[in-house]
Amino acid sequence: MSKLLLLQSSHLTAPIHRRTFAAILSASNPLHIPSPFSRFHFRPQFSLSLRPDFTNDSLREPSRKFLVRAFDSSSSEGETKKTGDGPEKKEEKDGKDESGSDVRVGSQRVRKSDEEYPSGEFRFVKPGAWKSFVVKLRMLVAFPWERVRKGSVLTMKLRGQISDQLKSRFSSGLSLPQLCENFVKAAYDPRISGVYLHIDSLNCGWAKVEEIRRHILDFRKSGKFIVAFVPVCREKEYYLACACDEIYCPPSGYISLFGFTVQASFLRGVLDKVGIEPQVERIGKYKSAGDQLTRKTMSKENCEMLNALLDNIYGHWLDEVSSAKGKKREKVIDFIDEGVFHIERLKKDGWITDIKYDDEVISMLQERLGLQKDKILPMVDYRKYCNVRKWTVGLVRGKDQIAVIRASGSISRTRSPLSVSGSGIIGEQLIEKIRSVRESKRYKAAIIRIDSPGGDALASDLMWREIRLLAASKPVIASMSDLAASGGYYMAMAAQTIVAENLTLTGSIGVVTGKFNLGNLYEKIGFNKEIISRGRYAELLAAENRPFRTGENKKDRQKVRRGRKKRRWRGRKKGRQRQ
Repeated sequence: MSKLLLLQSSHLTAPIHRRTFAAILSASNPLHIPSPFSRFHFRPQFSLSLRPDFTNDSLREPSRKFLVRAFDSSSSEGETKKTGDGPEKKEEKDGKDESGSDVRVGSQRVRKSDEEYPSGEFRFVKPGAWKSFVVKLRMLVAFPWERVRKGSVLTMKLRGQISDQLKSRFSSGLSLPQLCENFVKAAYDPRISGVYLHIDSLNCGWAKVEEIRRHILDFRKSGKFIVAFVPVCREKEYYLACACDEIYCPPSGYISLFGFTVQASFLRGVLDKVGIEPQVERIGKYKSAGDQLTRKTMSKENCEMLNALLDNIYGHWLDEVSSAKGKKREKVIDFIDEGVFHIERLKKDGWITDIKYDDEVISMLQERLGLQKDKILPMVDYRKYCNVRKWTVGLVRGKDQIAVIRASGSISRTRSPLSVSGSGIIGEQLIEKIRSVRESKRYKAAIIRIDSPGGDALASDLMWREIRLLAASKPVIASMSDLAASGGYYMAMAAQTIVAENLTLTGSIGVVTGKFNLGNLYEKIGFNKEIISRGRYAELLAAENRPFRTGENKKDRQKVRRGRKKRRWRGRKKGRQRQ
């Protein structure tokens, strides 16, 4: 479970109660992490999925309990060991298993992390009479763009890419934090009677899908209905839809729940034909980023890694779908292996609620809300409802604030002339944001929200340094979205606490670097290149018309091994400080 529940604020700042700050600020001093320099030369094509003992949850509006130990780098286990041979030591021995990771709570044996950290379960608290009266007054004085008719249905179309960044009212596309916030606001908004979701082809990672699904389940706790209309459905779309109360498909809908695949492409054969020789130096047997260039088939280690990822996602999908539909896991597996795609069969076996067109579902909702047939169902879309403030629906917090710094995309140190605004993580810009949060007295803590495959090594190191300085003065939590690999994971290591989804792809599994030898290609096309240099290794990176010489190859290998050694050392040091 998550170590701290501060992951889904839809604004740069997230106000919280003073009581929460008392818990945060009473924690132990931030960790002091040594500063090695680690290099990341290539983005990994696939990253090893670490199965964390915690999952991230959102800071939702209902009050929650935060533990003082949330930011504590020391553990009760270490404190108990210092007590000597007294009764505390005997209790520790009796309460732990051989691995030392479990403790006994009452009559049950649970993981130590689950006992210490709050579960983060969303609890819908029905507003009292006074709060309901205050909310009605606020709605009377709300801005015109916040006005919503009573009994309205919130409609949201989940399709395409879902960004982890905030979107302005003029931007297109979906924003994950704003989408999740709409669910929370709708649960408490007395003007909203339910939610109608249009779920179409999604182009995002499994961690985002998991987070949206959790908010759907949380919304259902309010007692309001949530209905899904799914014209095109594969595994991700059905994973979201099965969390809703009802699922409807049109008669001509495309439903293809056939299973999961992972693919890896290899270019070595193509490169050989055109005369290009890739020279790649890799440290870490699971580092598969260079395999696409150097191999014609999948390596044993890469196959092992991809199978582990596939088993993780497939197993999680089976567990959640079987639980949502009330079916045995074996029956879900048989359904997938059978390859059913006929809509009538899906309805008959209980995988969908009914076969209806969009207008028929709207008419059904209209009848459910007691509206006459000549009346139009009042609906408010995603874009308009994003303009409704939390204050309007009674979701208000204290004055103290937490800064949420979002880092999404590939990492680069500076903005190139051809780059588009918001296309990735610009190191210089993110460093300025981190420094402003560190110097401000307004923010009591910070969350670094990471959704990145990595990128520039220097930029990653500079941002790591700034996050480390921020963590020395304020509590910092690294929250991982779909992907936090290589440089993205490197940034997270500077925080005292790291939280991730069950299906987040994260980790740092090696270092890879290299160059292309274009000598044969130049000879085929009649191109010639001559280099005059001074210095033994001056042509190390400049001479692409020939392979590495003996000394150059050794120097390149030493550079990679040096970076790998420092990364591993820092990881061990970080682990010791968290024990």
